[in-house]
Amino acid sequence: MLGWSIAYIFLLLSIFLPPLSLITAALLMVPVLIMYVKLGTRRFLVHYIVSLAVVYFVASLLAGWLGALLVSVSIFFLPPVIQMGNLYKKRAAARTVLTAGTLTLLGELLLTLIVCSMFGLNPIGSMKRLMMESMQTLPVQMQGMMRIDMDILVQLAVQMLPLYMIGFSLFYVVISHWLARKVLVRSGESIPAFKPVKDWMLPKSFVWLYLLALILEMFVKDSKSMIFTVLLNLLPLLMAAFAIQAIAFLFFVAHVKRWNKTLPIMGIFLLLVPPAYFMFSLLGVFDALFPIRDRMASK
Repeated sequence: MLGWSIAYIFLLLSIFLPPLSLITAALLMVPVLIMYVKLGTRRFLVHYIVSLAVVYFVASLLAGWLGALLVSVSIFFLPPVIQMGNLYKKRAAARTVLTAGTLTLLGELLLTLIVCSMFGLNPIGSMKRLMMESMQTLPVQMQGMMRIDMDILVQLAVQMLPLYMIGFSLFYVVISHWLARKVLVRSGESIPAFKPVKDWMLPKSFVWLYLLALILEMFVKDSKSMIFTVLLNLLPLLMAAFAIQAIAFLFFVAHVKRWNKTLPIMGIFLLLVPPAYFMFSLLGVFDALFPIRDRMASK
């Protein structure tokens, strides 16, 4: 566990180094999660506090405020680690771990916004100003090519803040669970895995929710209304969920037909193409709504 403590110290110190930060920032929860599961509470606290003390001391030598900032970042990610670690110890299902970790991290983000507002800070307003300044730095020709007014574009981006927060939380928890579980299983822990991709299936209720959202989108035109904001965040989430459902369906087809997995893997790359992404989303809707898999399996 000393090695994981040292790794965590280097991860924290490197998140403000541009060449490394894109990778190391996504791995912050992994060493702490492994130590929390493998160590008892007292030993974990010793490792964790000593690691933070070292980070604070080294970072403070570089800049007085940097040490406190890194410690704050570490403490911010501690609650989802504890939540996921406790579920690991109870041998909870992977989906339960993913849901609990994501909701905990999302709740922290919301609490941070509330606390900032209580202290007179306005992170949403700062985000809006930053985006406006970034837009104004674009070349005049590129600004003219935009078919939508910059003020409206920035307003829509700010309204999609819940989507960004959900995506951020889900990304961190999925990466942390995937890597931490691999290490813990190799060390002898019994951590339940997700079902095979071919068995992933969304409930039919998601289809009706998706259809309802599409119908409402045709009638709700007021961009400042609450319903518009909800749809603006809900529809991309549902489209992404059904696109993943389509990939699961391709893995199921490859399994039933005994094909090579090239087809579903190619589908994953095609998700980066907008037209294909929309078609995959429709395929996921049909897969969830109709018993296509049952018919293929029976044949």
